[in-house]
Amino acid sequence: MKIEGWRARLLVALTFPLLKLWIRTLLIEIDDRGGLQKAPGTKRYIGALWHNRLLLIAHVLWRFTPVRRGGAALISASRDGSLIADVVQRYGFQPVRGSSSRQGTVALLQLADVIASGRDPLITPDGPRGPVYRLGGGIIFLAQKTNVPVQPLNFEYSSCWRLNSWDRFIIPKPFSKVRVIFGEPHHVRSTTTEEEFEAERHRLEQVMMSLVEMR
Repeated sequence: MKIEGWRARLLVALTFPLLKLWIRTLLIEIDDRGGLQKAPGTKRYIGALWHNRLLLIAHVLWRFTPVRRGGAALISASRDGSLIADVVQRYGFQPVRGSSSRQGTVALLQLADVIASGRDPLITPDGPRGPVYRLGGGIIFLAQKTNVPVQPLNFEYSSCWRLNSWDRFIIPKPFSKVRVIFGEPHHVRSTTTEEEFEAERHRLEQVMMSLVEMR
């Protein structure tokens, strides 16, 4: 049975209270290296988080960053994406359905509109199919088009389960410690050649990987 549409909404409605209860058992610590929590509401960012650490991001941004910022998340158009989209909407974020690849033109233009409207988009640049920790070019293209810095994000866990998925998706165990890292804002340079574009893609990938301890 396909879990989408009203079935996805019903499933999320039934399980969301349990999700919030489970999250309350976690000890969440914030390592704000880039000063995100004190940044003015007029300062825009493009959030970047690896796909296997996606689970808690809506809750963390809702709870630990200024609510005035607002936000939107780029979410796969797959059936699994329907479940995630319903969850992020419950935290007040706008889901944008599409691909994070450089060719995902429509989704990227929607994210540019999100920024222009005064909100911050979030991208998992190795999603939705990987390879894991391989940064796609779409986030570089968006940063160059909008002249907005990328805000690297990361989650580290004291105890967790790993799913048997392409990215070994991470689920923290109840009562574990979750360390949330807000990295330094990263400014993507303009490029004129494929080689320069690839150098910028690799540079951001390395910045994001520098925050990762558990792979």
